[in-house]
Amino acid sequence: MGKAGAARKLASAAAFGGGGLSALGAGLYGVLTLEARLARRSIGVIRDDPPPDATGWYGRGRPGPAIKVALLGDSSAAGYGVDRVEETPGALLASGLAERANRRVHLREFAVVGAQSSDLDAQISRVLPIEPDVAVILIGANDVTHTVLPSHSVRQLSEGVRRLREAGIAVVVGTCPDLGTIKPIAPPLKQVARAWSRRLAAAQTIAVLEEGGRTVSLGSILGPEFAAAPAILFGPDQFHPSADGYRSLVTVLLPSALAALDLVPADEVQPEAFRGEGVLPIVTAAVQAVNNPGTELESTEVAGARRGVRGLWVELRHRRRHPQTEGEAPDVRDEPVDADQA
Repeated sequence: MGKAGAARKLASAAAFGGGGLSALGAGLYGVLTLEARLARRSIGVIRDDPPPDATGWYGRGRPGPAIKVALLGDSSAAGYGVDRVEETPGALLASGLAERANRRVHLREFAVVGAQSSDLDAQISRVLPIEPDVAVILIGANDVTHTVLPSHSVRQLSEGVRRLREAGIAVVVGTCPDLGTIKPIAPPLKQVARAWSRRLAAAQTIAVLEEGGRTVSLGSILGPEFAAAPAILFGPDQFHPSADGYRSLVTVLLPSALAALDLVPADEVQPEAFRGEGVLPIVTAAVQAVNNPGTELESTEVAGARRGVRGLWVELRHRRRHPQTEGEAPDVRDEPVDADQA
């Protein structure tokens, strides 16, 4: 079975309650279950203290109303491994949104170190009452390292995105990174982890798009930057990003978050063919995204129809990355989130 077929089968299994194990192969699952423990032993010491909480106000002095952002997911969303709040993905993302949109931003962080897709339901229950404009989700890596059946992971993510979209919240999901690039993971587990995480990412993409969200491929830990400079972009435990790595992460997420908020410049609204952008069937687009880090996907229409003979129509984008924004510390004063004045 090819990658596209595996992604389709895995997503279908998740949607209809199947196990999804056949999409990966029973032998593959068994190898990963046995050797994942060895990989976890190779990863550096895990800190007991959580990363700094990025919740608060950004863009002080900029006009209102504020953009409300919820950040959900695992350690990659929480910013595990950094010491200063300005270095966390939440602070970097909120600072970038404030600068690019010239608006104040109120960020609420719900991400938890070690979270799996099964933890999203509780996080989303806390998100819904604050009615954010956009929810950004990073999830999946811990599902792979803890050998959670991909069908279970995808079903839980799909249900979470559905809840958010039904509440009128825009959703951006950074799909599972390629764990085959992690230094402590040696062959043959490296190849197994790569196959598992890439297929999970493709299935996550299909499920999120079907529920009305948009996805951004994180691919090989955000692309060639990590392969070229692992000592700089990986943290001391050789598994989580460093402060520089989180900055690279946010350069991928920021353009898609702006697009979800309808805040992109007028000259970037339409796909550009010379950048490899265009409209594709969902499974073809999902597989392309997995192989090209930074690719954004969102459902669209062709001649007034959302679906063709090969399923949902999807717009594939390679959005321009903005120059890295310096993160600011949040203003944590108690202020109504819908206040118009800074």
